[in-house]
Amino acid sequence: MDLIDRALEFEQRKMRSLSTSDRVKISREAKALILDLNKIYKAKKDEKIMDMMKRITVIKRKVEKRLKGAPLTA
Repeated sequence: MDLIDRALEFEQRKMRSLSTSDRVKISREAKALILDLNKIYKAKKDEKIMDMMKRITVIKRKVEKRLKGAPLTA
């Protein structure tokens, strides 16, 4: 399965010293992977796929948190 291989490669990728455009690309790629994995999960109901989607979601949230910046304190 090419999609699962891409997802595993995405998880292993180094996420250090990224530019803003790199973060946007990673966020979009993660979203696409999650949606594609979800289609497979709906058909097979495999818990390994669900766990993979959860791990990718955590990575996506970290990247998006850095993109949005820290909230301002009043």
